[in-house]
Amino acid sequence: MSLKEKIDMEKLPRHIAIIMDGNGRWAKEQGQDRLFGHFHGVESVRNIVEGCAELGIGYLTLYAFSTENWDRPVEEVTGLMELLVDTIRKEVTTLNKNNIKLHVIGDMNMLPDYARNELKEALDETSHNTGLNLVMALSYSSRWEIVNAIKNIAADVKAGKLQPYEIDQDSIKDYLATKEFPDPELMVRTSGEYRISNFLLYQLAYAELYFTQVRWPDFRKENLYEAIIDFQQRERRFGKTGDQISQQEKTAIS
Repeated sequence: MSLKEKIDMEKLPRHIAIIMDGNGRWAKEQGQDRLFGHFHGVESVRNIVEGCAELGIGYLTLYAFSTENWDRPVEEVTGLMELLVDTIRKEVTTLNKNNIKLHVIGDMNMLPDYARNELKEALDETSHNTGLNLVMALSYSSRWEIVNAIKNIAADVKAGKLQPYEIDQDSIKDYLATKEFPDPELMVRTSGEYRISNFLLYQLAYAELYFTQVRWPDFRKENLYEAIIDFQQRERRFGKTGDQISQQEKTAIS
């Protein structure tokens, strides 16, 4: 039985988030510069997006570029932006062919004009698709997102659009960049790092975290299947006891 056949199609995570880590280290191991790793990481993106679409995953969020990444060497940032634009231009046809809708979260004002314009075109051209929602986190950090949300909440309170007593978990979600999407149920990080690096801090509150030693350029569908199988073997309690969850499952069946 293949790994894919071991997946319980009735218990798929609705939303998977991935920190695509290890491009630079993979390139160094190949005796190449960091951009060589980013270039090969694009093939992993294609492969995993295809894998999620084939399984029927509803949402896939990829952490592509953080606000902190702007502090990297200029030549690497410039190369990444050019790679981003070139990739988006080439992939829009494939996204439409596979009914994939592209979304972007992050501070788009920090992107160069040519990258922002290319993204806007891609968002418009895929807006009618109804399959997998592919969310690219670009120029994104969770602290930026939370600060931005607090500023907007404060502005609405000051304007009388929102009362302080009305602020709860649901209303806070409405001010986040991810307000259109359900919270991730599974978060995957590649390359052996055990941290979430300012990624979806609010949204990952009850996500299952999966860490793998595999560098992102080597990450393929089989690795994705392993993560999903691991997810399906866990008991998700959301603060309750295992006995409570078991009783709920028995009640639901009966």
